Amino acid sequence: MNILERNNVHVQGKDGAVLLYAHGFGCNQNMWRKVTPAFSTTHQQVLFDYVGSGKSDIASFDTQRYSSLQGYVQDLLDVCDALNLSSGVTFVGHSVSCSIGLLASITRPKLFDRLVLIGPSPCFLNDPPDYLGGFEREDLEDLLSLMDQNYIGWANYLASAAAGETPENTLSAELSDSFCSTDPLVAKVFAKTTFFSDNRNELPQVSCPSLILQHRHDALAPMVVGEYMHQHLKNSTLNVLDIAGHCGHMSHPALVIEAMRAYFNIPLHQHRDTARI
Repeated sequence: MNILERNNVHVQGKDGAVLLYAHGFGCNQNMWRKVTPAFSTTHQQVLFDYVGSGKSDIASFDTQRYSSLQGYVQDLLDVCDALNLSSGVTFVGHSVSCSIGLLASITRPKLFDRLVLIGPSPCFLNDPPDYLGGFEREDLEDLLSLMDQNYIGWANYLASAAAGETPENTLSAELSDSFCSTDPLVAKVFAKTTFFSDNRNELPQVSCPSLILQHRHDALAPMVVGEYMHQHLKNSTLNVLDIAGHCGHMSHPALVIEAMRAYFNIPLHQHRDTARI
């Protein structure tokens, strides 16, 4: 199948440097809708869905391929190849996609100019005494068991944790709907791959400059994780967003946009529309 169809690829704009957006677990490219308008006049923007997510081709999902983050890395590289992108790309990833982008940059260091990492975590598991990812293995195994026993309950629980607010807020509801709309088999495979991957050893191999956007109160990727990333990623910049939750690009897009623009050194006169976001 055509990669652009398989991964539901959409390209916005024809001019400017490329921004390539990669969504997190259980999400889709629509989660970037509050960010992309701010860069419509300065960048060409590429959005896609991983196979199994959003409006991608579900028939292309392969359990073995996507049981490793390398399967998702290949999706990312396939999209770039299909669009003839070989250099100058700025990657913008959320949550597990941060690790996917980091791995892709190791595979193809010339492809990316820089990385924007929103709520990254190289490992969700605690590994005391030197690393605290936020979860004990038993906690994550219980979470996966809940998927089998009560899929809607699982979706509501994880959505609430990611939103960082009460279950009644609109962000939590949107995330829960997105989780529930994902095929349960796909979600189970992606969840295992997300929560049990450990990419700490790969961090020193990343040569591409990166911006780490850390949420100050994040139940899924706590502050110590962002600090760990900053310490182990050379040429990284740590920017702590004073917000709760795991999805700043959805809950507080203006703050994410401001941080990205500052990092990109976009002149003031080119971003006077920030207040409208």
